[in-house]
Amino acid sequence: MRAFYLSPVGFEVGLTSIALGLVRALERQGLKVGFMKTIAQPLPFELGPERSTHFANKLFRLSPPTPIDFGRAEHLIGSGQTDQLMEEILGLYQQVSESSDVVVIEGMSADSKHVYAPQLNAHIARNLEAETIFVGSAAHSSLEDIAKQIEVAARQSTNAHNTRFAGFIISKVPEAIVPTDYTLTLSQLTPTAKARRLSLIGTVPFASAFAAPRTLDVANHLGALVLCNTRLAHARAVDMVVAARSARFMVSRLKAGALVIAPGDRDDVILATAMAAHRGVPLAGLLLTCNALPDPHIYHITQLDDKAPLPILITPLDTFATASRLAQMHNHVPADDVARMEQVVDFVAEHLDVTRLIQKIGQPHEVHMPPPAFRYQLMTRARRANKRIVLPEGEEPRTIQAAAICHQKGIARCVLIGKADVIRKTAATLDIALPDDLDILDPDVIRSRYVAPLVQARHSKGLTESQAEVALEDTVVLGTMMLALDEVDGLVSGAIHTTANTVRPALQLIKTAPGASIVSSIFFMLMPDQVLVYGDCAVNPDPTAEELADIAIQSADSARAFGLEPRVAMISYSTGSSGSGSDVEKVRKATAMVKAARPDILVDGPMQYDAASVESVGQQKAPDSLVAGRANVFVFPDLNTGNTTYKAVQRSANVVSVGPMLQGLRKPVNDLSRGALVDDIVYTIALTAIQSEQMASVAAALAATEAGETVVSDALADAPA
Repeated sequence: MRAFYLSPVGFEVGLTSIALGLVRALERQGLKVGFMKTIAQPLPFELGPERSTHFANKLFRLSPPTPIDFGRAEHLIGSGQTDQLMEEILGLYQQVSESSDVVVIEGMSADSKHVYAPQLNAHIARNLEAETIFVGSAAHSSLEDIAKQIEVAARQSTNAHNTRFAGFIISKVPEAIVPTDYTLTLSQLTPTAKARRLSLIGTVPFASAFAAPRTLDVANHLGALVLCNTRLAHARAVDMVVAARSARFMVSRLKAGALVIAPGDRDDVILATAMAAHRGVPLAGLLLTCNALPDPHIYHITQLDDKAPLPILITPLDTFATASRLAQMHNHVPADDVARMEQVVDFVAEHLDVTRLIQKIGQPHEVHMPPPAFRYQLMTRARRANKRIVLPEGEEPRTIQAAAICHQKGIARCVLIGKADVIRKTAATLDIALPDDLDILDPDVIRSRYVAPLVQARHSKGLTESQAEVALEDTVVLGTMMLALDEVDGLVSGAIHTTANTVRPALQLIKTAPGASIVSSIFFMLMPDQVLVYGDCAVNPDPTAEELADIAIQSADSARAFGLEPRVAMISYSTGSSGSGSDVEKVRKATAMVKAARPDILVDGPMQYDAASVESVGQQKAPDSLVAGRANVFVFPDLNTGNTTYKAVQRSANVVSVGPMLQGLRKPVNDLSRGALVDDIVYTIALTAIQSEQMASVAAALAATEAGETVVSDALADAPA
């Protein structure tokens, strides 16, 4: 078991974000990561829970020990009882280390009042036998200054405590430096790195997007009165638009995330803001200054009342004082803003290279697949696959944003089907930067080239040319034809279409894969501490026993393809031989068929959900089962049961579900829930890219096998009798 102690050099390095980002980066490697903060250091404006342990609990479902109260730590140090302090810190550490592969420890932050923090951090790291990771900030220091700070800290630690070092991280790197990658940074720090055997673990850019407060935070900071709370806790103030000039000079800034600041008598500004909001621009809000409300006639015309489509605040401060007060607003993430901290932690993790740390840790006792590890694996494998994915709903806002994200992160090369002017206008309204290499295809321009291929594909059904032209007005059919002709590698649809709209063209034009008798679906359910597979929750209403067996085999194979070792539970209202009835017999028969056809799959059933998922219940109801209480693939007996269960779990437990991913087709076509979030679409695109890679590999293997058989057959035919 290893421990890494994060020790800051300099001030305001963003230590909590870096520490939790390191937890996320290590967790993505399948490690069981523990976290602790040694001594609580509440911020002057902080009244809620200690932020580091709070976010560790909310983001990772960890239960880190409560850090030592800062007042008590100062008392022990001041009274010469440092050894007592070390014993108490060691007690906290032992609570975490017993069940972890690695522990990340957040040290004390240094400031002008706590000049002893660096020495205390070195002392704690030595007592815990942890390896130190230095964290410096490039926000107000040059790279040369950071190098000197690290050198001084390393020298002090070595002289006083013989501390071991694991490396260093530089945070808040200006965006202008980031594109030059780590080479420039490393060259600046080479003398220190060589002298102390320090390795660069990452340079984390300063991302202004993650510094955006919620409109709720703005209201709290100013003590403003809330006139309309629409989206108050979700809207983020990305840009503060102070109405110093007339409306025509500020219209171009009325984009997603804009917080408009103006006195209530600025009728032109209020009218422009209201028009933008009613047209669907997701503004952060309207902040009225000077305690001035708009004229009642303006209020009526603009419909800026308590049901307005944007948050509305009012403050007694004048406009200049309001802007000045907002400029002084701290950028620490509030304890209740878990969504923002999740983004920050993921962003930090993406910029950390933990390869050298993993070498120090060694292999985990058991490889875990928590949701962050699953998501990271999806993104990494999708980048390697580098596939071209068509999105028929190209004018849909969430789809546009997901496509932009996929290009920016290299997840896939997306193709949007839609009118370019509509897509660009929507992107501009939402403040989405469309990458230059994002393909946009106008359906009216390209439709004619697919008429003949569609007629050919459906000639057995008597499809005429005029009927094909009508069918191709459906962009899902158009995208499916592109896939059938190998112009793209996969298709994702369903944000505004039903499952049937997505699946029907695929069944007609793509067909089932060799050996597949049925097309089914699975959801990847990202539970708090593991990933589960649910099938079939989207396609087959009432499968037969034979079809249910095929669904189980397909689901097990899909789970294995995405890094899960499948333990399949065939779900029913009865466990083992305790019940009877046609529904139970169907599940029992399907289970036997899976065992006979695929002895390599660990499967059991019929089994109730609690017996499959809860270890204590499984031991009681099915004590001899290798699946009971440990299942990670749940196969439901019918669509009613499966769809109801997945939605109940998703909504009641606030679980992210990725899918449905379709199984059994020759080429990957995947459906979305019409309530899908942008992240859901991104994950589904990544799934589709990986599926395409896998299907290509299987097809190549089959072709090689068939070629080999042909060669053998020819050789036998030519051999002498």
